[in-house]
Amino acid sequence: MSLIGLDIGTTGCKAIIFSSEGNVLGQSMREYPIVSPHSGWAEQDAEMVWQLAWDCLRQAVAEARHAPPKALALSVQGEAIIPVDGDGRPLRPAILGMDIRTRAENQWLADNFGAQALFNRTGMPLHTINTLPKLLWLQRHDSEVWRAADQFLLYEDFLLRRLGGHAAISHCLASRTQMYDLATGDWAENILTKCGIARERLAPLAQAGGGGVGTLRRDLARELGLHHELLLASGGHDQACAALGSGVNQAGLAMVSSGTAEVVEVAMTTPALNETLRRGNISVYRHVVPGLYLAMTLNHSGGLLLRWFRDTLCPAERDEAIARGQDPYDAILADVPAGPTQLLVLPHFAGSGTPWLDTTSRGAILGLTFGTTRPAIAKALLEGLTFELRVNLDLLREGGVTINELHAVGGGARSPLWLQLKADICDTPLCVPRVTEAACLGAALLAGVAAGTYSDLQTAVVHTVRQQRRIEPRADSVSAYDQRYHLYRRMCPTLMNLQRQL
Repeated sequence: MSLIGLDIGTTGCKAIIFSSEGNVLGQSMREYPIVSPHSGWAEQDAEMVWQLAWDCLRQAVAEARHAPPKALALSVQGEAIIPVDGDGRPLRPAILGMDIRTRAENQWLADNFGAQALFNRTGMPLHTINTLPKLLWLQRHDSEVWRAADQFLLYEDFLLRRLGGHAAISHCLASRTQMYDLATGDWAENILTKCGIARERLAPLAQAGGGGVGTLRRDLARELGLHHELLLASGGHDQACAALGSGVNQAGLAMVSSGTAEVVEVAMTTPALNETLRRGNISVYRHVVPGLYLAMTLNHSGGLLLRWFRDTLCPAERDEAIARGQDPYDAILADVPAGPTQLLVLPHFAGSGTPWLDTTSRGAILGLTFGTTRPAIAKALLEGLTFELRVNLDLLREGGVTINELHAVGGGARSPLWLQLKADICDTPLCVPRVTEAACLGAALLAGVAAGTYSDLQTAVVHTVRQQRRIEPRADSVSAYDQRYHLYRRMCPTLMNLQRQL
């Protein structure tokens, strides 16, 4: 018997079938778009996501037909709110985390609750990324959908409802909504009441600590060619699942995930709700590992910035690489110059993430000349993303968080160039696990514990997570990039202030 980890990311989904030893038996992936009907909006066709996710499942299960799956859990992007009707069908496009339309709703929350009080209660700093202000926006600006909706779901509970007939949300994902009380481990009733959100219109919380939440519908099981029940298990936020799948299962361990966004997750035994992290807009929430919490930094751009570069500035190279069966990113980065470039990139193409959380900030490339090449720009984009990573690591350390090494996962962990840049710019060793698609593996481990394949998550990690290689900082590059980093720190406030005026 095998285990399924189904990952629903911001721009694509993956289904991977794992053996109990963590070996990949079958996999499939699909990409889907983000739609921006108005400036600052970011939406997605949730029905399309469901269809593509189901296609992934069918293909992956077919590849692993000799090892039928025993259980499935979901790893999902956070903060994407989906109003659904009584049949679980979306009533409008999902509003994604990167959507910034909710400034007025955040101001209302600040006026009525206080930013510090909300952070101390929920672990979520005030920001447009959160689910709560998106629900307030729907109340005020899409009243027809608000009245018609049977439930307001995120991708985990949305897909569980479609797969098994009943919605359920993990404590991990619920604790990212700004409607969850970290101290009580339940929905924050007074926040819901004051905001006019009925508890029954949210998905029920799954059992604390994970476990089964239902079984796959029989008609869908037949479509997969299964002749036995498939257990559906409580999963969680994609970054928390990736942290588990990279081996971050103890306090003090940390992960950097370079996918659509770039995220750092540090595990803690108690939620660090101190003033340094609050001022740095670091979110604090429940890990998928029982008894642990996570502090999370976020750069909205991440791999999305490389996709923009690939599709906007290198479409011919992309198509040629695909025709040759080569990874387009390998082709784009093949001829990058050695050492630090003469460019500085502010990677705020979707606004800034932590620590500034400035939705007015925009991307910029400084130092362009007629001699600038596309490979130089490509490397400068990676440098800018990694300078932003170091800003966040410095902030975590300032807040008393110890980070001795990073477990690198996601698509970016396949790039030797980017991994070495991270080690050099951040002066921190990186460990790369054998399975870099750690979000899917983390979800599969949760499914395995729910199904009884493993006694607990610590045992699951011991059996499946293996470190493939370790990247050490190079002293000469550390020194060279340290100089460029201090220029980056001077550049950021200057450009961000200028863009506010623009």
